Order: sequence, then structure tokens, then C-alpha cells
Amino acid sequence: MNVAQDRIMNPMEALFRAAADIPEETIHAVEGAVEQGELSVKVLMVADNFVTLWIRRGKGLVDPVHQHDDHESVATLVSGRLWMKIGDEEFVAGPGDVWRHPPGVPHYSEALEDCVQIEIKSPARKTWT
Repeated sequence: MNVAQDRIMNPMEALFRAAADIPEETIHAVEGAVEQGELSVKVLMVADNFVTLWIRRGKGLVDPVHQHDDHESVATLVSGRLWMKIGDEEFVAGPGDVWRHPPGVPHYSEALEDCVQIEIKSPARKTWT
């Protein structure tokens, strides 16, 4: 697998980060697919083998179909409701629900309400611009 060097996220030296000190970044595209609505991310922590993200989706955000070929993700919804399609299966997620995106599986979603999710990507990859 040929991974672009600019996607690889290096581990942080910090053992603790205060929430107020973590910058929030607006996302315009994921895996080159342009986002349709309000989407932002906070990189909570990058470790040797994974990255943990705090993701905020505005109501109505459409996350276009895309896939991740060089990592997998596991996520949980903290608040809101999110409709999603992973491969051929459709789901409506609510607070506490958990899902994963295996490598190479197309997926997309729509925020039915304002949403907050926590996501872990392994290995650590930056997939957004």
C-alpha cells in the first residue's frame, strides 16, 4: 500500500491536552469528496497506532460517498442523530451508537440533527482538508 506522506500523523508527545487548548478545524473535503454543510474536527490525541478525533456535524450536512483505503475507523455518536450508509447497509445512529468503516468500504451520511461524534482511525491518518 502506497500511503502519501502528508496523510501520516505522527504521535504527539503530550500525555494530556486540555479541551480548551485543542483547536477546531473546519473541514472542506474528506478523501477529496467536498462536504455539503458544516463539518469540523478537533484532533484530540495522536498515538503510535491511532488518532482520536472529536467531530461536529451541522444539521443537514451531507458527507458524500467516499472510502478510506489505508485505515479503518470506529466511531460513536455523542449527541444528535445521523443517517448513514456503510457498504450496502443503512443505519440511523443516536447517542451511544457505534459503527465502523472497514478499509475500502464506501460510506456516506447525513446529519439529521446537529451531531457530535468521537472517532478513532487506525493507523493515524489525516483524511480531510
